[in-house]
Amino acid sequence: MLTIYSRSQLALRNGQDKSEVWIAYQGKIYDVTHSRLWRNGKHYEHWAGQDLTDELKEAPHTEYVFEKLKIVGLLKAANP
Repeated sequence: MLTIYSRSQLALRNGQDKSEVWIAYQGKIYDVTHSRLWRNGKHYEHWAGQDLTDELKEAPHTEYVFEKLKIVGLLKAANP
């Protein structure tokens, strides 16, 4: 069973505050700590520790890139 993390917990995994570097997409949290593309928590104009669901539509790639990443948790749904 995967742990559910809040947005503030995800934000701490930004490549600066903790050793883990995580990003979220469609409710899943992915570990990009060892990805050369996410050095220091930055990938082009995108920052780690965030939900990147809305930003993917502007990316030059599709969601297939997430298939190669390890899911470490689920992102807690935002309060309505």
